[in-house]
Amino acid sequence: MIPLSVLDLVPVREGGTLAQAYAAAAKLAQTAEAAGYKRFWVAEHHAMEGIAGAATAVVLAHIGHATSTIRIGSGGIMLPNHNPFVIAEQFGTLDALFPGRIDLGLGRAPGADGRIAQAFRKNLGQAAEYFPQDVVELRALITGDPALPLTATPGLGANIEFWMLGSSLFGAQLAARLGMPYAFASHFAPDHLDAALELYRRDFRPSAAMDRPHVMPAMTVICADSDEEAELLSSSQLQSFVRLRSGTPGKLPPPVPGYRESLPAPAAAMLANIGQASAVGSMDTVRDAIARFVERTGADEIIVSGSTFDPDARTRSLELTMKALKG
Repeated sequence: MIPLSVLDLVPVREGGTLAQAYAAAAKLAQTAEAAGYKRFWVAEHHAMEGIAGAATAVVLAHIGHATSTIRIGSGGIMLPNHNPFVIAEQFGTLDALFPGRIDLGLGRAPGADGRIAQAFRKNLGQAAEYFPQDVVELRALITGDPALPLTATPGLGANIEFWMLGSSLFGAQLAARLGMPYAFASHFAPDHLDAALELYRRDFRPSAAMDRPHVMPAMTVICADSDEEAELLSSSQLQSFVRLRSGTPGKLPPPVPGYRESLPAPAAAMLANIGQASAVGSMDTVRDAIARFVERTGADEIIVSGSTFDPDARTRSLELTMKALKG
């Protein structure tokens, strides 16, 4: 069976609080660990009231204390927002707290709109141009390089697994050049999936960390007792997608029966396009959809995303998904 991992946006639901979102994330990670998932990742987003993972390293410390064996990491840290030295210290600290369990997934996008640049006091466009150099510097701070003027403490010598994230050909090229494992954000941006994976595998150069390419595309996966129940549960995330694309993001809304059928054609088409990398339904439906996606991509792992208004529905979805694939 292909390894499964979890990507959590730490959603804040309508009528809910940040404290409830963090408690739900810890419970979800415990469920993932007990069910046999390999990794539990948290994504960095800023200035979004419905997503609570902005302070990603802090959230990961919370998740780490709630679990004991599952790998935990960033899916990802948006490096142009940060100084590589500070990230080395943060993730070096996480490795000291949870040794041998830390993944550091790195992305180039800012994780919010242009206003975040002013809030961070940074030119994010320029910072994005330096992303490849910053990745190399960050990796050197962890693995050691006598040419660097300062030693990251904590950081130096940490047993961290580096990942490159992407939703375009740029990340695939960089991951191939640096010999890094590659995670593709096909759960919300599937258009360049096939071309990116082909480029990554074709151009991959072995590194000290990896001797062959390793791919983990993301899927939206919501599993329930029936297709109808899963479709209803998924309508909360579908509403969030539509609101985000229309410039009106907010907290995670409750499910709406027949939501897809209520949409205008452009919004319905957008959701259909995103749905290329989704498995929503009963155990049989989810198992078949994941199998088709793995056949299409040749994935080495799959990371599953998918928020539900009721946190217990998400934990049950993880349990049913793993049971479906094992069965």
